[in-house]
Amino acid sequence: MTTSLLPVQPNDGPLAEEAARRSSGGTRRSAPRPALDDVRLRAEAGVIPQEPAQPASVGTSPGAPHRLWGGRFGGGGPAPALERLNRSVDVDFRLWPHDVRLSKAWAVALSLAGVLTADEARRMEAALDAVGERLAAGEGPTAADEDVHTVIDRLLHQEAGAELAAKLHTGRSRNDQVATATRLWAAEAARDLAEAVRALQAAVADQAEALGAAVMPAYTHLQQAQPVLAAHWMLAHFWALERDRGRMAAARRGALAALPLGSGAIAGSAYPIDRVLLKESLGFAAPSPNSIDAVGDRDFVAELLFAVTLLCTHLSRLAEDLIVFGSSEFGFVRFGDRFTTGSSMMPQKRNPDVLELARGSGARVLGDLMALLATLKGLPSGYSKDLQDDKRALFGAVDMTTLVLPAVTGALAELRFDTRRMREAIVGATLATDLADYLVRKGATFRESHEAVGRLVRESEQSGCDLHALPYASLTAAHPLFDRDAFDCLSPRHSIERRAVDGGTAPDAVSAQLETARRALESKD
Repeated sequence: MTTSLLPVQPNDGPLAEEAARRSSGGTRRSAPRPALDDVRLRAEAGVIPQEPAQPASVGTSPGAPHRLWGGRFGGGGPAPALERLNRSVDVDFRLWPHDVRLSKAWAVALSLAGVLTADEARRMEAALDAVGERLAAGEGPTAADEDVHTVIDRLLHQEAGAELAAKLHTGRSRNDQVATATRLWAAEAARDLAEAVRALQAAVADQAEALGAAVMPAYTHLQQAQPVLAAHWMLAHFWALERDRGRMAAARRGALAALPLGSGAIAGSAYPIDRVLLKESLGFAAPSPNSIDAVGDRDFVAELLFAVTLLCTHLSRLAEDLIVFGSSEFGFVRFGDRFTTGSSMMPQKRNPDVLELARGSGARVLGDLMALLATLKGLPSGYSKDLQDDKRALFGAVDMTTLVLPAVTGALAELRFDTRRMREAIVGATLATDLADYLVRKGATFRESHEAVGRLVRESEQSGCDLHALPYASLTAAHPLFDRDAFDCLSPRHSIERRAVDGGTAPDAVSAQLETARRALESKD
């Protein structure tokens, strides 16, 4: 429903200031975002001229398919093979809410520019609302519709009548139109993905808190390295996701950084469109500074695809950890029932399919990013039809990630850790660094300590025993600074508690880290 308008006196308040500004040629200060109705009040108050312009033509003859072009062509329309190739509505139809929204803003801008009367602008907005309601109720494209813009224009002709509907495209092109709609869609997608990442982060933090004081071996090169608190390992994935959430926020800002609408096909609109009011109405930071760049710029798509790709890379690494730790050979993880599947042949199987699909999704979205970058690399400046496929890559990557995130969140939330197996898996060699640190505290250099402890590790391997099982004589033979209290270092707890630096694995450091993580989840971005 279109909001009803109240009478406004043109000689009072902001409208009088606007009239004075326009008559004097002065520069208007940027105001907070006005609602479309506020902008329309200026037209009705007589602030701007109301002479209607001639309607933009739609290249359609009676009985022909509804097209936005075609007058200069003859011969019965495009070849069927071209129509099939050129038709993008199956992909871009999802842009319709944003296209309707920007079209309403454009109608108001046209009224301020004197192209539409205030009454025509109001009727146009009401008709666009009706179009939106029909689309929201499930009405879709016909076989003849080329793209989402054609769908909306066809329905607008039905709702507003041909004479009024034909005026809406005055001064704009599908080039600036689709660039604007795609930016609005991308901003919305980045916001929704950020919230889905936040939900996964909360599950990670919950699992870290539940792990408490449990210990486990940490791995480099997938070989045991040093003992850590299991919560420390779990939180490592939290911070990767936190960076992903920050990138989503940056991608959203990037999508809304510059408004393409008003750039026309390439040279800018020939009508006195107030692009500052347009950008405020649609939530953009500024009008695009260059019309050629605006219609061909897809950096914001690449930035969102990169953010999605890196997010899926991090999901893949989390999935890989859990898959490996859930194998019989490790036994650290016990998968739940609701996010695993079985085998059609082997009754005993519990397969972590969610995690495997998450791992595979990283390859798919990486392909989408590479496809877009390869497309952009070959293009001249301005708009080219190749850019029609930007949405195929963008929508595919976002759709996949939107499916994967809640599934991984659910799988992580329901799994359980076998803390006994994790503790028992720690081998004595993981404490070799602690022996070297012992010698450093006694006055040796780290290099000679490293060499001495390396000989002890070799002896333990040859003897088939852990470091703590070596005789005291072996320690003193390796280095004279070893004393009997060196054996106190050969405890996972001792090793963990010594690493109390910020970001380390000591209990107090991990507790502080978990508190920081909880605070990060409360942030708005």
